[in-house]
Amino acid sequence: MKMYVCLSALLLLGLAASPVFSADASNFTGEFADKNFMKGKGVFQLSVEQKGNDVSIFFSAGFNDGHGPGPEADGTAKATGKNSLEFKWEDSFKNSGTGTIKREGNGVILSLNPTHVVDPRCLQFYRQNMRLERAGKKK
Repeated sequence: MKMYVCLSALLLLGLAASPVFSADASNFTGEFADKNFMKGKGVFQLSVEQKGNDVSIFFSAGFNDGHGPGPEADGTAKATGKNSLEFKWEDSFKNSGTGTIKREGNGVILSLNPTHVVDPRCLQFYRQNMRLERAGKKK
């Protein structure tokens, strides 16, 4: 009987804790943006979608007046801690690299590291420690 009670308690504890862990992991899902990017000259947008352990990222950047490159990139990420993701990306100009996303307040801190550059015009958009605010509702 004691064994049955103990196993039941462990099962209930596990079931009760599982939404906490999955909710914490899904906090990355959302839309984030810096609409005053480059001192108001451009916009940077990031989308993160997480389903279980699979995390997809998409980002785009461009100047408000439409001049210059407007790279769009995507990649896959993995959790590297409670509040951070690491990912690899490739943009529409065939540049590629790595990045990190860290939760901070109602937004994220995004750092992009280009490792393979085909079109250097895009490098102006790829920075360290970019603060992006939540732009849409969490899914």
